Amino acid sequence: MAAKGRIEINEEHCKGCTLCVVACPQHVIEMATDHVNKKGYYPAMLVDPEGKCTGCALCAVACPDVCITVYRYVPAKAHSAQAPA
Repeated sequence: MAAKGRIEINEEHCKGCTLCVVACPQHVIEMATDHVNKKGYYPAMLVDPEGKCTGCALCAVACPDVCITVYRYVPAKAHSAQAPA
């Protein structure tokens, strides 16, 4: 099973530079078109109804204003029940 993730974007600190949109290999980040933040910028937003985000963090690395927090869920590996020798 592949890793799954999600991101949170601090919209009030986002200046709408679109670098995260360009960096996202899953194409699940878009710029808002219906609202602006207190600074007057259209912020980035996660649009991922199908759960395609893998938590790769490329968007967070690209963000010059550190507005993106990444959460990544990696499936736990099965533990073997071996007794110590």
